[in-house]
This record gives sequence, C-alpha cells and structure tokens, in this order.
Amino acid sequence: MRAHTPIRYSPDVERIEPDEAETIAALNEAFREILDTTSRDYGRAVRSVHAKAHGIARGKLTIHEGLPTELAQGIFASPGTHEAVLRLSTNAGDILPDAIGLPRGLALKVLGVTGERLPGSDGDSTQDFIMVNGPVFTAPDAKAFLKNLKLLAKTTDRLEGGKVVLSKVLRGIEAGLEAVGHPSPTLQQLGGAPHVHPLGETYYSQTPYRYGDHIAKVGLFPVSPALVALAGTTIDTSDDRDAIRAAVRKELIAHGGHWELRVQLNTDLETMPVEDPRVEWDQAASPFVTVATLDVPPQIGWDDDASEATDEALSYSIWHGIAAHRPLGNVNRARRDTYRFSADYRRSFNGCPMHEPARLADLA
Repeated sequence: MRAHTPIRYSPDVERIEPDEAETIAALNEAFREILDTTSRDYGRAVRSVHAKAHGIARGKLTIHEGLPTELAQGIFASPGTHEAVLRLSTNAGDILPDAIGLPRGLALKVLGVTGERLPGSDGDSTQDFIMVNGPVFTAPDAKAFLKNLKLLAKTTDRLEGGKVVLSKVLRGIEAGLEAVGHPSPTLQQLGGAPHVHPLGETYYSQTPYRYGDHIAKVGLFPVSPALVALAGTTIDTSDDRDAIRAAVRKELIAHGGHWELRVQLNTDLETMPVEDPRVEWDQAASPFVTVATLDVPPQIGWDDDASEATDEALSYSIWHGIAAHRPLGNVNRARRDTYRFSADYRRSFNGCPMHEPARLADLA
C-alpha cells in the first residue's frame, strides 16, 4: 500500500462482539444510578457525563473550497457556511467544584446539514462532533469502560471535599509523569488533570468515524492569537467553584475565537485500529488536515438564566448526524443507546422538551 493512501470504508472494518447488548444494558444501569443520584440532589436531571458546562457559544462553520477528493466527503463535500453551537464542559456526571482536575470536553453541533441520516436522527438537520482535550480514550472497549463507570457511579455525590484533596494528590503525581513525557489519561480521568483553560485546548474525537468513502478521526484546533496564547495556561480554581466558567466568559466577551476543524484519515488498519480507541494514530503517517474553520464572534459565553435554558434544551450525541459520518467501533456503538438513555432521562425528569435546532434563532 502506498504511504498516506486512505483506507476505503466498508462495514467489515468493525468487529461486533457477541455480548455488546448485555454490556450496553449494564452501562445504562450505571448511568441510571448516576442520574438518580444527581437528579435527587439538584432537583433536576443533568447529563450523566459532562454535566457541568463552562460555556455555550454560537458561531459559523465554513467548509473550505477546493478540498481534494479524499477530504471532500460527507458534510465537507460541498463548500459553504453552516451555523453552529458549541458547548465546553468537564467530564464528570455530577457538578463538581473546578478545583477537581478533570479533562475538558467540547461538543460541536453543526446546523443545516443534509444527507441520509443515522438511525434515530431522522428528520433532523444537524451533525454533532463530541471531542475531549486528549487524543486517546482510556478504555479499549465498552466492557472495560463499564468497570470504570461502575466505580464512578458509586462515588457520585460522595465526599466532595475528599475529591478535592484526592485531586491535588493525583495532580502532583500526574505532573511528575508529564515532566518526563509520560502523561496518564487514567490519572487525569480520576482527578489528576491540570486546570487548563478550555479555550486554549485542542480537542479530539478519540474514536473513529466513517468519513464518506474513508475512515477518520476529527480534531478542533485553536488558531486565533488569543486562543493560541491560552494553550497550556492554567486557571486558579482555589477560591471559586466556577472559576473556569468565569474565565471562559471573560475570554469570549473579549475575543471570541477561531478554530480549524481537521481530519486524520486512516491509512493502515493495523496501526490505526478502529476497535481500540486507546491507540493514537500516527500523525507522521497521516497528519490532521484542515477541512473547515469555526468562527465564534465575541459574545457572552455564559449567562446564568439564558445559558441554563439553552443547555437544558440541547442534547449532543455522536449519533446525531448523517450516515456518511457514522461512528465506528465498539465504544461508539455503545454510545448510541447510552447517549439516548441519558437524554430521555433528562427530558422525562425535567419535563423539558429537547429538539434539534434547524437554525440558531430556534435556541433560547
């Protein structure tokens, strides 16, 4: 195979495990335990993961002209501009003080998308991309993730002060590992992540997707000078449980933001596996290439009343989209039902209808 030749998608790139249905059912039960606990505490249901939002921003995604054939796929096949809304978050299922160091998440919803829809998103016109500020997932498959989730379910809503102390300890260990070039995604998931500014981070899909005729991972890279200047900077979270939200709000009001959406095509199924998201795909063999730009004008990134209402009305799922960007792999297949379960729980408990917006004006 010639170097950098993208693999063509076919259904047999996925390997379906015989017990996937049982694993998904057990994941839903673990998520139910988290949701029951948090909804009882808060008097409302929040997301079972990434419950705490740090900012919601509206902007436009512009798909580039003149993309080569292998990149002009799916929603990127035709140049043009789409309205978009992004949500910045931290990954826990309970709303914790920011002093607990956890990975950041960014969910991007692209509006006005056409094409054959994925199952469960019929009639919608959105495409969601859900990303985290790290290139790899911590578990090899949904069954391994289930073990971690059961532990998280047992510790939800317990010993918040103890979690802050533990986070400081784990952060010290993780900082040492980072200093010698060996960061631990597992320690970061447990509370040892640095208190980085979300707007300076690069975000990755971690798991692969169909990319029209090919297979790809997706990344969102900050490129405007104000965002690039924030890369690696940390936020003092010692005196404000919502310090990150305040920092995001200040930055978005002052500068807005400009990002590049890039894709990394799969060029070797052996070294770039579809079914093991712990494996980072070699960027020397297949670099991330820009296919679109995301522009967010200066705006208020969080207003307690308005932003809470918008956050309640929206749900994000990698299965909101078109068939040309079908999520691939065991972890992604499990996320289809678990994301829907979480959204349905929130909808039922809160009595708040959710809908996929056709335009930004539809949002609260």
